[in-house]
Amino acid sequence: MGYSPPFIYEAGVCGVYRQKGGVMLNLFSTLADPIEKYLTQSVDLIAPSSIHALLAAHQKSPLLLITTSTRASDLLTAELKSLVEPESVVNFPAWETLPHERLSPKADTVTERFKALNQLNSNDIKFVVCSIRALMQPIIANPLEDSQVRIKVSNHFLMNDLIQKLITFGFTRSDLVERRGDFAVRGGILDLFLADKEHPIRIDFFGDEIEDISYFAIADQRSLDKVTEEITIYPCRELLIDAHLKKKALKLGQDFPQISELTEKIIQGINFEGMESLAAGLVDEFKNIVDFLPDKSQIWIIDEPRVRTRSADLVTTNDEFLSAAWSNLAWAEDKELDAPIELSKQLGKGGFYELEKVRKIADDYGYQIRNLNLYASNPDEKAIEFLEDIDSYANKYDAAISDIKNWHKSGFKVIFTAPAVGTLKRFSELLNTSDLPNETIQTRGIADKSNLITLLKSDLQYGFISEKYKLVVITDKDISGQRSLDKDLARMPSRRKKAIDPLQLKAGDYVVHEQHGVGRYSELINRTISGISREYLVIEYASSKRGQPADRLFVPTDTLEQVTKYVGGEAPALHRIGGADWQSSKRKARKAVKQIAAELIRLYAARMSAPGFAFSQDTPWQKELEESFAFVETIDQQATIDEVKRDMEKPNPMDRIVCGDVGYGKTEIAVRAAFKAVQDGKQVAILVPTTLLVQQHFNTFSNRYSGFPVRLAALSRFNTPSEGKEIIAGLKSGAVDVVIGTHRLLSKDIEFADLGLLVVDEEQRFGVEHKEELKKARTNVDVLAMSATPIPRTLEMAITGIREMSNITTPPEERHPVLTYVGPYDEKQVSAAIHRELLRDGQVFFIHNRVESIEAVSERIKKLVPGIKIGIAHGQMNERVLEDVILSFWNREFDLLLCTTIIESGIDIPNANTLIVDRSDLFGLSQLHQLRGRVGRSRERAYAYFLYPSEQPITELAHDRLTTIATNTDLGAGMQVALKDLEIRGAGNLLGGEQSGHIAEVGFDLYMRMVADAVDEFKTGYFDEKPKNNECKVELPINAHLPVEYIESERLRLDLYRRIADAHDDMALSEINSELIDRFGTLPDPTKELLSVASLRLFAKTLGLRDIAISGKNLRLAPVSLPESAQLRLARLYPGSIYKNASQILLVARPGGPNWIESASVGNTSLLAWVEEVLRTLIQPTLKSKSE
Repeated sequence: MGYSPPFIYEAGVCGVYRQKGGVMLNLFSTLADPIEKYLTQSVDLIAPSSIHALLAAHQKSPLLLITTSTRASDLLTAELKSLVEPESVVNFPAWETLPHERLSPKADTVTERFKALNQLNSNDIKFVVCSIRALMQPIIANPLEDSQVRIKVSNHFLMNDLIQKLITFGFTRSDLVERRGDFAVRGGILDLFLADKEHPIRIDFFGDEIEDISYFAIADQRSLDKVTEEITIYPCRELLIDAHLKKKALKLGQDFPQISELTEKIIQGINFEGMESLAAGLVDEFKNIVDFLPDKSQIWIIDEPRVRTRSADLVTTNDEFLSAAWSNLAWAEDKELDAPIELSKQLGKGGFYELEKVRKIADDYGYQIRNLNLYASNPDEKAIEFLEDIDSYANKYDAAISDIKNWHKSGFKVIFTAPAVGTLKRFSELLNTSDLPNETIQTRGIADKSNLITLLKSDLQYGFISEKYKLVVITDKDISGQRSLDKDLARMPSRRKKAIDPLQLKAGDYVVHEQHGVGRYSELINRTISGISREYLVIEYASSKRGQPADRLFVPTDTLEQVTKYVGGEAPALHRIGGADWQSSKRKARKAVKQIAAELIRLYAARMSAPGFAFSQDTPWQKELEESFAFVETIDQQATIDEVKRDMEKPNPMDRIVCGDVGYGKTEIAVRAAFKAVQDGKQVAILVPTTLLVQQHFNTFSNRYSGFPVRLAALSRFNTPSEGKEIIAGLKSGAVDVVIGTHRLLSKDIEFADLGLLVVDEEQRFGVEHKEELKKARTNVDVLAMSATPIPRTLEMAITGIREMSNITTPPEERHPVLTYVGPYDEKQVSAAIHRELLRDGQVFFIHNRVESIEAVSERIKKLVPGIKIGIAHGQMNERVLEDVILSFWNREFDLLLCTTIIESGIDIPNANTLIVDRSDLFGLSQLHQLRGRVGRSRERAYAYFLYPSEQPITELAHDRLTTIATNTDLGAGMQVALKDLEIRGAGNLLGGEQSGHIAEVGFDLYMRMVADAVDEFKTGYFDEKPKNNECKVELPINAHLPVEYIESERLRLDLYRRIADAHDDMALSEINSELIDRFGTLPDPTKELLSVASLRLFAKTLGLRDIAISGKNLRLAPVSLPESAQLRLARLYPGSIYKNASQILLVARPGGPNWIESASVGNTSLLAWVEEVLRTLIQPTLKSKSE
C-alpha cells in the first residue's frame, strides 16, 4: 500500500513543492505539476468554476481573489480552506450598506474586517478572498495596532480605561447584554458581547486586576465556562471617535450646517446609526484592500466581465438611491424625511473606488493582475485542457454509481466529498451494496495510493474530472443536484430563548391587578417610612369621587405577581378601587371560562383514554439523519425536537402545537418526527394549505431523506388523475410511507393502511370544518401542528394546556431583523430597491393584489429596470403554469416575482431578500407579518418596503397597522404582532363571539390564567369558587428591597421583583439568589432580606394567610381559625395575645426583653425568624389536625 507523508509532496521537475495543507491537496498530487506549468504562463486563465479553488491553492505567491458577489466569496473561501491550511485563508467582507445610507454595517461585519486586516498586517495570510464590493469600498485608515485590545485573566487593567476604549470602539452601553456589540457594567462586573464570539463574556475585576473571565448565556444571563485564553476585542464600528475626529466634526458642521445635528453627536462622542455616511468629511485618509497585501502578491479577478458590469452597477445604484432621497428611518409621524447624505460627492473622496483606480494602485505596488474567466473572450487567454466539469446527476443515484463503477474499473482515482459526515456514511453504504471498495479518510489523516474509492469531508461545491491524469472528484451536490445550503448558518445560536424578558412598563401603560382591576401604571418609587425603605409600583385607578384626582394604589414589589400588562381592547375603562364592577366582570368571565374548560376537558379525556401507539427509541438511522442537518439546531429547536420525540414515545396520542416565527426551522422538526414514525412501519400524512407548499415540502423532504428507503408522495391538484389514483392506492396498501398534501388528504376516498402521525403545517390557515374532519380521524393518531403567527384563535387551546405547546423563539444564527420601510410609492425608490437586490445576485418579491392590473404593473417595472426577468403568479392562473412560475423563480430563472398574496403562506426562497408591497394600506396585520417573513431567510440583510399611494390619504386603521409593522421589526416579533392584532381588532374571534367581551374586560393574560385554572380544576376534580392566586401581604418593619446602587436599571429591578414574587417554592428563590450573585455580585443586606421575606410569604400562603403585619406591639395574622386547644397553647406560649374569632384576626404579643427596641429600629433579622417560629408552632399544627 503506497504511502505519502501528510502535507508534503514531491512535484517532479520543479523540485520539492511544500504546500502546508490538508490531505485534500495530497490526493491531487498527480495534478500538481501540470497545474503549476499552467499557472507559470503569464496570461489570463480560462477554467470551469469547480476548479478555481484548486488552481488558487497551487499558486506560490500570495493571492487576492476577487469574486462577483459576497456569496461567491464565501463559497470560494470555504473551498480554499478545505484544500489548504485554513489559517492561511481570510475572507474580507464588504459592508452590506451603501456608503450614503443612514445605516451602519453590522457589528460582526466590521469585526471580521478588522480581524482580516490585522491578520494581513502580521503576514499570517496567503490567500485573501473578497467580493468586488469589498474591493471598491474605501477602508477608513485606522491605525491597526490601536484598534484592538487584548485581555486575559490576571492582566492589570483599569476598568474605566476599558469602558472608555469600548465606547470608542462603538460598543453600546445598556443595562442588559442581549445582542452583539452591547456591554453592561455593574459594580466590578463588566458584561460584553463581542461580535466574533458565540457567547457574551463576563469580566470580573478586583481593583485594577482582571480576576476572572467567563462566558455567559443570554437566556438566563448565567455564567457558563471559564475563559483561559487571551481575548482580542475588535471595534464594532469603523469610524472611531477620538479627539482628532471631534475637531474635524466641528469644522464639518460649520461647512455643512444641514448636518450640524449629526456632527454635534460626534462632538459629544455619541455613536449613532449611519454615522459612517459622514466619513468623507471626517477622515483624512482612505485605503483600499490592495494597500494591505503582502509583497509580490498576485490579484486574480474571477469572471472579469461580470465583475466589471457589477462594479459599474454599484456606482449607479448608489447614485439612484441618492436621487430617491429616501428616509432610511422606519416611518413615524414625528420624523421628517431627511435626504441621505452624500458628502463623498461634494468633498471628492470616500465614495466607491472605480475599478480602473484599483488597477492603478496595484500597478504602483507592482502586483500582477490576471483574469480567471469561465469562457474565452479573446485569443490570448489560455484554457486549461486537462480538467473539466462533471455533469449533474440530478438525484439519479443509479447513474452515478454506474459511472463510478466504470471509472474505478478503468483505473481512475475516484474521490467523493460532502460537507456532512452523515452523507459520507450513507454514500459508503451505497458503494458497499454495489461491491465498490471504499474508505473514509480524515482531513488530517494520511492519503494512500491504493485503488480504494476515497470518501472525504470537505466544502468543495462541485466535482471535476481529468481524463488525462485519471482522476475524478464528485461532490454530493453533483449527485443530488441540490443547490448548496448556506453553511454559514452552522454556528451556535447567539440569541437564546429570552428567559429574562424584563417587563417593559412605560408610564401610562394599562395594567391589570388581579384584586382591583384595570389601572394605569404611573411609576416605580422608593418610600422610606420610619427608617424602613421599600419599593412600590404606583397604579392609578378611576377616582372614587367625581371631579377628584385619580386614586392611586401602591403595590409592594413583593406582590408583583398580581399585576399583568393589559392586552385587550383599544383603551379600557379604568376601574374604581373596591368598586363592584371589577368583581362582576371577573365573575362573568370565570363562569364563561368554566363552560369552555368543561368542553375542552371532554376532548382531553377522550384523547387521554384513547390508546395511541408508543413509538420506539431513536435508531442509528435517526441519528444519521439528524447529523446530516446542515445547520446547528437552535436551543429551543433542539428542545422542541426532544419534546416531540418524548410525546411520540408515550402510549397516549400526541397533540402538540409548535409556534415559531417564519423561517425558524419548524420543517426540520416535522422531517425528524416523520422519519421516526416511518421506522416503526407507520404512515405519515403532512397537511399543508397550498399546492406550492406541497411542492416545496416535497423537495425539502426528498432532499433530507435522500439515500434512505423512504417512499414519499405529493398529493395535490397538480397530480394527473392517474398519478392521484396511484398514490391513493399506495396509501391504502401501505406502499407510500409519507404523503404531503393539501385538503385533498381530507377527502372521503382516502384511506391509510396504518396512519401513525399527522403533521399540520401553517395551522392558522385551516378553517374549523377542516379541523373537525381531522378530529374524527385522529383520536388515536399523533398530531403535530405548526404555526408561524399564532393569530389569536390558535393561541387559546395551547395556552389552556389542552394541547402541549412548544415555542421556538430563537432566530437561527446570522439572521438579522428585516429593515422595514413604510412610505408613499415612489418610482425612483422602487427602481433603486430592485437594483440593490440584483447587485447582490438576489431576487425580489413584488406584491400587487389586483389581478386585472398586474400586467400593467409588470410593464411599469420593465420600464424602470430594463432587462429584468419578471415572473407573474396569481391564483387565477392554471395550476401547472403557476407551479412552473414558482419553480422557475426558485431555480433563479426570474429576478422578480410579481404576484398576489398567493406567496403569503410558507413559500421559502432564501435568495429573495427584498419585498415590495404595493398598496400595503389594504392588508391585514398578520398578512403583512407573514409577507415580511418571506424575506430575510438567509444571512443577507433583507429589506421590506410597504408602500401606499401618495395621492390619497390612508385610513386610521391602516395607519395603525403600518405603524405596528414598522415598529415590530425584531426577530421573533410574530407573537408581539399577534397580540397587537388582538388589540387592533379587539379579541373578536379568539374563542368565538361570547368570549371577546370578557377578554376586553379582564385583559388577555388574566383571562388565560383563569382558563388554565379552570382546566386544572376539571383535571384534578377539585373545584374552588375562590381565586387560586391569593394575595398575601407581608408588612414587617424590615429593609427589604433591591438597592438602586446594586441594580441601577429600573426595568431589571422590575423584572427581578416580578420573578421573586412569582417564585413558587424555595428552590426557585435559591436559584434567583445564585443568579443575583453571578450577575450583580455579592448580595447587599436589603436584598437578602427581600429573599427571606419572599420565602416567608410562600410559607404563609401555604397556610392560607393573607395578611402578616406588625401592629403596635403585636404581630397581626389574618385570616386564622384557631380551635380551643390552639388558643390555650397561644395563651401559654405568647401571653397577652388576643384572638378575635368573629373577624378571624390573631394578634400575637411580641416577647419583651432587650431584643425588642422601638419599632423604628426593628430592622432586625431576628424578627423574621420569630414570625416564622410563630407560624410553625401555632398555625401549622392546627392545619395538620384539621386535615387529619
